Formats: sequence, structure tokens, C-alpha cells
Amino acid sequence: MTTLRLLLVLLLAAFGAYTLAVVANHGIGFPQVFFGDLAAMGWPGQINLDFLIYVMLAALWIAWRHDFTAAGIVLGLFALFGAVVLLPYLLWATANARGDVRVLLLGRRRASGTPG
Repeated sequence: MTTLRLLLVLLLAAFGAYTLAVVANHGIGFPQVFFGDLAAMGWPGQINLDFLIYVMLAALWIAWRHDFTAAGIVLGLFALFGAVVLLPYLLWATANARGDVRVLLLGRRRASGTPG
């Protein structure tokens, strides 16, 4: 789990640095670019659609992991923002799991076998 946490920290640092460079050079116009590429039906749009599907699945997993409680749904909705939310969430979840991969993947209740 330590290796995973180190990877998450490195990814978060790389993502942050890249994002800062893009914002410095292009501003914060990502919605227009993202949805414009989708509407153009080219390869950049295909990659954006692929990313959007992954993000939606991650958001669904987070909400499910939290038993679709109000907090879990809110966390899932925030996860739609991508790595900026998912990476810190995974860092928190790995720390909270205390090395137990079942807890990390399933959430504490499901990992303990407690019926929902």
C-alpha cells in the first residue's frame, strides 16, 4: 500500500504541475475545449469521451463504496472533476484502509461482511 500511496503522491504532483503550466499558458477554458472536442467528433473528442467514461465509473464506485449515502453521492459528484479530486480521495482512502485492500476497494462495511 505504501508503493501505491507514493505513486498517488507522484501522480498528484505531476498533475498539479502540468495543470499549472496549462492554466498559465492557456487560461481556464477547459469546458469549452473539452466539449468542443467532443462535438467535433475527432480523436481528441474520442479521448475525452474515454476519459469521461472512466471518471463516471470512478464516481459511481466512490458513491457505491460509501453505500450511496448523501456523503457518498456528493463525493461521487465531486469525483466527476477527475484526478484533481480522485487522487486526494484515493490518498485518504488508502490511509483509512490501513493496508487492507478489501477495505480500500469495498469500503469498511462491505469488507467486514456487515449486511447493508
